[in-house]
Amino acid sequence: MFTLLENGEQFHFPSRYVIDGTVGSGKNGIVKKAWDTQTEQYVAIKKLKQPFENPSFARRTFRELALLNSINHQNVIKLLDVYTPQKNFDEFRDVYYVMEYMNTNLSSEISFSRQLDQSCCPNNKENLSFIMYQILCGVNHLQKCEIMHRDLCPENICYNGNVVKILGFGLACPQKSVALTRYVTGRPYRAPEILLGKNYDKRADIWSIGCIFAELIKKHVMFLGENPLNQWEKIIECLGTPNSSFFESVRNPSINAFVRSLPIFPSKAWENLFPDSLFCLHQTNSNARDLISRMLVIDPNYRISIQNALQHPYVRLWRKDEEVNAPAMLIYGANIDGVQHYVETWKQMIFQHIRGW
Repeated sequence: MFTLLENGEQFHFPSRYVIDGTVGSGKNGIVKKAWDTQTEQYVAIKKLKQPFENPSFARRTFRELALLNSINHQNVIKLLDVYTPQKNFDEFRDVYYVMEYMNTNLSSEISFSRQLDQSCCPNNKENLSFIMYQILCGVNHLQKCEIMHRDLCPENICYNGNVVKILGFGLACPQKSVALTRYVTGRPYRAPEILLGKNYDKRADIWSIGCIFAELIKKHVMFLGENPLNQWEKIIECLGTPNSSFFESVRNPSINAFVRSLPIFPSKAWENLFPDSLFCLHQTNSNARDLISRMLVIDPNYRISIQNALQHPYVRLWRKDEEVNAPAMLIYGANIDGVQHYVETWKQMIFQHIRGW
């Protein structure tokens, strides 16, 4: 096991890997690019940040590891290995993931296209629909595995040539989870039902996909609020105020009072929100607008399903049954998020998982 020391922090890695720089660093950890001398391929090695800081973090680490270990789809990032440099449980404190390496993510592509004043990804000007198809395929597979991602955003959509893969499973959970929280998904991609503290389900991921789609076209975030309630205002300023029945299940009295006190906004025409000038291929603009309009529906009861989205004319030309209907594995029951364990118990479960890899 080799060790790098940067800014006072150690990064451990097996001798089979040759580190080739830092990909990124954030609240969830640090990621290095490395050459695997055994497979002769580049990989990404991620060191988790504070995986056992408290029971919630420890549960999240166990959940993410279980998900990554079980999911197998071409549009979802693949976990190649997991390791810890500590040999004994008493010393166990670090978790490292070895994953497929991808050149960039959609956030970087959007920034690059903005600098070039291009209206969609520079390397895929004619295939924005193909990008969306792959995102839908990946999320469809997660839903078949009964998983909500809950953190879909451009940063968590990797991009490598024409291949798109979803990553960032730290907030993912079973669709029937008993412990759904409001503090999921970056605010610009957070569904209205989450913003208002309503119950939510897999349809929240569809809203996030719609926001990503809009950002790929507009080159900037569709809805950018300063806080959750201001985020709600930004949404209704564009999409209009929903029917009053939508607010009946807003359980928090102060939130309910706030949203009902706002002016009634009319919806803006989709042709004005996404004019023809924004599109690379004008023959697809009406289909693109139609798909976005079906994703960005405030009331999730009327939001398009993942299955129907994959049948939409905008992406249907790419559809392959073996990609849409890839075999799915049910990961675990919803009770994982309802179980209360001490940190040491979660650590023991994770340590055993790593040793059994």
